[in-house]
Amino acid sequence: MNEEARGQQDEPELLRDQVQQVLRHRVLVGSGLLAGLLAGSWFAFGSAPTYESSSEVLVRAATVNPYVSNGVAADKQINIGSERQTAAGNTVAARAAQKLGRGTSEVGALQSHLQVTNPPNTLVLKFSYVAGTPKAAAEGANAFAQAYLDYREKQTAGTVAKMVQGYKAQLDPLAKQRDDLIKEINRLQGDTEKSTVLAAQANLLGQITQLTNNITELKSLDTTAGYVTVTAEPPKKAEGLGTPLLIALGGVLGLAVGLLGAWLRMIFDPSARSAETVARALRAPVLGVLPKAPDGPLLAADGALAEQYRSVAFRLAYDRHFADRRRLLVVEPNGEGTTAGAVAVNLTACFAETGMSALLVEADLRRPGLAGRLPEASRGRAAWATGRSGDGTPWPAGRIVTVDAGESGTFELVPGTRVPHVARTLTSPATTRLLDQADAPGTTVVVLAPPVLSYADALALVDRVDGVVVVCDPRTTARTALERVRELIDGAGGQVLGAVLHPGARRRGKKRRRATKAATVPVPSTPLHDETVPLNTLSSGSR
Repeated sequence: MNEEARGQQDEPELLRDQVQQVLRHRVLVGSGLLAGLLAGSWFAFGSAPTYESSSEVLVRAATVNPYVSNGVAADKQINIGSERQTAAGNTVAARAAQKLGRGTSEVGALQSHLQVTNPPNTLVLKFSYVAGTPKAAAEGANAFAQAYLDYREKQTAGTVAKMVQGYKAQLDPLAKQRDDLIKEINRLQGDTEKSTVLAAQANLLGQITQLTNNITELKSLDTTAGYVTVTAEPPKKAEGLGTPLLIALGGVLGLAVGLLGAWLRMIFDPSARSAETVARALRAPVLGVLPKAPDGPLLAADGALAEQYRSVAFRLAYDRHFADRRRLLVVEPNGEGTTAGAVAVNLTACFAETGMSALLVEADLRRPGLAGRLPEASRGRAAWATGRSGDGTPWPAGRIVTVDAGESGTFELVPGTRVPHVARTLTSPATTRLLDQADAPGTTVVVLAPPVLSYADALALVDRVDGVVVVCDPRTTARTALERVRELIDGAGGQVLGAVLHPGARRRGKKRRRATKAATVPVPSTPLHDETVPLNTLSSGSR
């Protein structure tokens, strides 16, 4: 299977993993949903209901006969856009206020409740009015429609009256001139002179007739501005989406905001959070997830915790890389190393339970303390542990402790000891001979080292042990820290066999320790550990 096909198969898994990580932030998702429901309820019950009613007016032009072509032509001269502006203007609003019994100070408020629209390709104006009650909405729409018709008809009548008055002002001098010509015609006796005056009289009579016809036509105009085609009625229900829909919409929007917040939290959260993320960062499987933090006794006698340790031990026993060498290094990325100690102890007990000769080496020479927390079955000295080592290192020469693991049997513990030079001790031939005990048939060596990102001690043992198990709390361990651990172990010649996850211990009065983002491995200087070894030289010791 090529890489492209494998990537296409992994896409649903990655998407499923991301969805699961988003849903882990239940507080954010629940808070968004609750806020949305509260907002929807506030809009549904807290805001006053509004009602909208509409009336429609067919606008027409003044004409003598609306059924002839002249009437149609006059209608085409109407600028419906200007009429819409006039209908929404202050003058019409003032007339509507009078019809509604409102004062002139409320004209602006009435206009804010009105909306005048024009359906495309029509001479219809639609008056939509919004009010707090159905009756007020219907009355407002009808008042504005009638106010518009009244205003426009009054405007048309005033224009006609002015035009008639102007024609009459032109007609009166002509009528007087006509009377003078009639008198002059009666006085003249000659035909030539009389014919000239008669021609002037005919011209004058034509002008008088034209003006008279204009006045007659203006007086016969139908000045009706239009007709109400739809009368506003009180609406039966309020405007808006309704209470159930508003609450549902608020819940949907709140859920979307909550999911967005959870997604952003997941994106910008540096911690691993999930087993899948830990596996991708370490490029190794998750061997087990402890059901609770091992903050009690180091040895888990029974229950779910003990079974989880057994499951991890069996998975390691069938791992080909571990079965070849039977050397295991247990570390944490960072922290105090307490959880790694519990995992190392219980894995050693599980190996002893399977019949192996198990040896636990406490290579944490900076804060040793396993011997005082484990039940001791007997004391003795191994052959290699008698006296000090040949090269002068004080560890691992010393006593070896037999630990009573209850029903699992017993295993040997090499307790840690504070030494002056940690790096030199861990790379000494004596340490190499100790770890080589796993070469004996049926023997397993488990080594506990300090956190990888806190000290370089674990890296000094990687090439001697090869197989590494990383113990971490995914909620407080950064993805970058896990990737850094993998890079350091790979660079030192080792291999990460897998990870053991735990939920972490909650301690009152202390904040949970956040994962470090260190790009280098710091080695603190203390009076007992005044010597450091460069990382590139830690793996140079002989086995």
